[in-house]
Amino acid sequence: MSTGNPTDDGAEGLFARGAVLFDAGHYFAAHDVWEELWTGYRGPLRNFYKGLIQSAVALYHYSRGNLHGARKLWRSSTEYLRPFAPLCRGLDVDRFLAEHERCFADVMASDAPQPLAQRLPPRFHPPREGVGASS
Repeated sequence: MSTGNPTDDGAEGLFARGAVLFDAGHYFAAHDVWEELWTGYRGPLRNFYKGLIQSAVALYHYSRGNLHGARKLWRSSTEYLRPFAPLCRGLDVDRFLAEHERCFADVMASDAPQPLAQRLPPRFHPPREGVGASS
């Protein structure tokens, strides 16, 4: 079992596996993987992982038409992730949050938003040139 230490190979593998699942649109599976990492982790990135978990579940709710759940988790995931900008664990947090906001703009403004399949969900991206490292 992984110790949850961010330098631990098991933790790195869980983080990376969750990112691949997330980018493939398998949001609930990404949530499961990251939750396994988050559950055992007690370090400074705990809220970062929680934000990713909530982002994945927000997108899952959106894809299934649960707008109340999507809105609630979108808001909280954003609050958990924002302190880790501009970069954390190789994730361009600023870009991720901007994409997250664009994706959810319709959900936040309407009770009949476009289906998620017609939106562009956030994705993991390598850091932009010149963006400093964090954590």
